Amino acid sequence: MKYGAVNIDPEIMSGTPVFSGTRVPIQSLFDYIETGETLEEFLENFPSVTKKQAIDVLEMAKKSLMTEKILHENFA
Repeated sequence: MKYGAVNIDPEIMSGTPVFSGTRVPIQSLFDYIETGETLEEFLENFPSVTKKQAIDVLEMAKKSLMTEKILHENFA
């Protein structure tokens, strides 16, 4: 199933959420940010991911954290 810049398909990486059109796990972006690396460093190391895709995923995460219903359902 495709959700904008995110694709979840049991045939691709066993259903791990990846950037659409790639085999790059979404988790990789968050791992880079968590260790203090920049978005540019991430994009250099994963050239199949576009800057727009990375920003779209970050926006999706932002929206989920700004929605009380999602916060309550997942983190309460």
